[in-house]
Order: sequence, then structure tokens, then C-alpha cells
Amino acid sequence: MSPLLTALAAPAATSPGRLVPAALVGIALIVVLITYFKLHPFLSLTLGSLAVGAVAGLAMTDTIAAFTDGFGSTAAGVGTLIALGAMFGKLLADSGGADEIVDTIVGRSSPRSLPWAMAAVGALIGLPMFFEIGLVLLMPVIFLVSRRSGVSLIRVGIPALAGLSVMHGLVPPHPGPLVAIDALRADLGITLGLGVLIAIPTVAIAGPLFAKYAARWVDVPAPELYETRPPAEDTRRPSFGVTLATVLLPVVLMMGKALADILTTEGDVLRTVLDFLGTPLVALLIAVIVAMFTLGLGAGMDRKAIAKSLEQSLPPIAGILLIVAAGGGFKQTLIDTGIGDLIATWVENSGLSVLLLAWLVAVLIRLATGSATVATVTASGILAPLVANLSVGETSLLVLAIGAGSLFFSHVNDAGFWLVKEYFGLTVGQNIKTWSVMETIISVTGLVFVLILSLFM
Repeated sequence: MSPLLTALAAPAATSPGRLVPAALVGIALIVVLITYFKLHPFLSLTLGSLAVGAVAGLAMTDTIAAFTDGFGSTAAGVGTLIALGAMFGKLLADSGGADEIVDTIVGRSSPRSLPWAMAAVGALIGLPMFFEIGLVLLMPVIFLVSRRSGVSLIRVGIPALAGLSVMHGLVPPHPGPLVAIDALRADLGITLGLGVLIAIPTVAIAGPLFAKYAARWVDVPAPELYETRPPAEDTRRPSFGVTLATVLLPVVLMMGKALADILTTEGDVLRTVLDFLGTPLVALLIAVIVAMFTLGLGAGMDRKAIAKSLEQSLPPIAGILLIVAAGGGFKQTLIDTGIGDLIATWVENSGLSVLLLAWLVAVLIRLATGSATVATVTASGILAPLVANLSVGETSLLVLAIGAGSLFFSHVNDAGFWLVKEYFGLTVGQNIKTWSVMETIISVTGLVFVLILSLFM
């Protein structure tokens, strides 16, 4: 057998002295490929996984096996939830339910309370939708509200963006939190409950409160990008109450499961039922089916229109699914080399807070790659072995610490940075003063509340 084949077929054997360099090389390669060579994160994560195995001394056959195992398990555990979330979000948008939520909340707000209303709108829309989809959906509303009310574009825009961003980073069923929950084996219901608990004050601080100062630093008019068109006479929308109930349905089901696990005994009939209904896959599946009736039929959509809406929801998330699954493969490669156990030992002996370490790791990867999702999946893989000695609540807080770190200081290597800049018509400097600072406030505030909650866990 040739030396190359012998190396490829050799059993896994890694040297502790090579594990840290292997992880650093893998992460550095991912960063360089994404930021400098503009390679797709899916390919970057795949190549990074192979580099980790090679430098660590893991046989290539074992490296490939680890990557494919992690890829498959992540796609199976998270991919279905992302797909169902995309279907739900598309129905919400196409039916006019999202517009109904926005118009109702904004229509009942005074100029003084408008920033707070916009924060609520951003959070509600951001709950079932991906950030980019929610941003595009909210832009016409933000511009029209600013022009009609005479309130600064930054004053009403930043709160809406804060609501979207916080939900994206901290609250399932968004890809980042779901990946971290899957990698760290956290309880989804508890993580969801703690995420919402942290999200509310975080949105308030980074949204309306910060926007008051940001509007003084940057004053730009709302661009005439969208024209106001009166709705057609035959246009139907689901009512605000029905839409809100549909949006909150999966959240209620998953939180019901978490409460049942805490308050009822194992084997209890109520707990059995709620455990089934609150399983993420079942909760989101129920939400999509209910939305087909309450949102789809409620808006006058026929069966063909509903089917088309569901079909069109999937192609835009194909890239996200591949990135998330490849992140799971990278995570598994790191785990199989033993780097996680080495870090776990180092953390135990260093006395450094696991939550603070998780936040710092996510921050560094976020700054380097510009991707909150890549930061979340990579940090989750590195820190996965640390959960063995953590309680259920502490594991959920670890997920949220990573999520908070993944949002830190969006800058020029982040697609969201340019999306906000172009929509708002800002210069790079103005965007840093508003959007980038807002993201940093979200990240730091989220960490502070995570550390506060950890005192009671």
C-alpha cells in the first residue's frame, strides 16, 4: 500500500500538542476564505474541517466520516425546523398578516411612543422570520412611518432593526439559536423562555433608548423608495388578533412543554401531551398547518396560492441550510479531534466563566467572518464538551451567551451591514454610528443579562 493510502486509512490518532494549532488553522482558513477570497461559507466550512483533521493528525477517512456525521445530524435536527419556519414566514408575508400587525400597532401609537411601537413590530415580525426577510418586509413601513409622522428615520428605524436582530440572535426557531441548542443539547423550551426574557429588555435598551441618541448623531431623511398605494377593494387580510395568535402559537406550545417538564411529574397525561405538542418539529408543523387556514384562507388565498407560497419559501433558505449543516460538520470534526476536551480542561483550571468564554469565542469569530450563523455554529462546536458539568438552565444560558456574542459589532464584512446602509442611504461612518453600535449594545446587554440570570441558576 502506498504511503498516501496508508495515511488515509490510518486509525485516528491525535497529539494534544497539535489540537490547538489545528483548531486555530481551521478557523483562520475559514475566515480567510470567507473574507478575502469571498468563498461561500459552505465550502469554507468544509475545507476548514478537512484542515482541522489534517493538522490534528486525524486520518482523512475519519475526518470525512466526522464531517459527514455532523453534517447529517445537524441537517436532520435543524434543517426541518428552518424549512418549517421559512414556510410560516412566507405565509405571514403573502397573506398580509405581517402588514396587519404593523399597521395595527403603528396606527395606535403617538409620535412619542412610536419608537417603542416599532420595536414591538420588529420583534413580532422577527419572531417567525429570518432577519433579511423581516428587514426587507419592514423597510416600506419604516420609510412611510417616518415620512408621515415626521419622526427621524433613525428614531423609528433603529428600534425596528433592534427587534429583528435580537430575535435573530437569541430566540429559536432562528438558525443560529437552533444550531447552538442542537450542538449543546440544550432544552429548547427553557432556552426559548430565557431568550424571550433576555430579549425584552435588550430590545428596549438597544432600540428606543439608543435610538434617541443615534438620531442626534445621524439625521437623514426617509428615502422616497416606496410609493404609497391604497389597497385594492377586494384585498382581504386576516385580523390582527388571528394573526397575532397564529404567530405566537409555536412559542406557546414550546413554552408549554418547558413548563410541563418543570411543574408536572413524569408519566402525567398532561405532561405527555404537552411534551408531544411542544416538540419543536411538531409545534412548527402545527403552526404551518394552522397558518394555512388562519392566514392563507383568512386572506382569501385559494389552495393554489397557498401551495405556491409554501413552495417559494424554500429556495431562498437553501444556502442557509447548507451553511448550518456544514457548521455541524465542522463542529463534529473539532469534537472528534479532542480539542473540546482540551479546552474544557483548560477552562476548569483557569477559573474563567464558561459563559464569558462562550461570548468571547463567538465575538472573535463574528468579527473575523461577519456571519452571526458561522460564529454561532463554530463557537458551539468548540464549547460542546463543556456542557457535561452544566445544569439544564446553565446550558440554555450558554446558548444565549453564544447568540449574544454572534451579534457583536457588525461591520464591512457583514452582508447585513451593507443591506442596512444601502436601504437607509447612510455613509459607512453613519452606519457604524447607528447600526454597528446598536449591534454591539445588543451583544453586551445580552451578555450582562445572561450573567445576571446565571446567579439564580
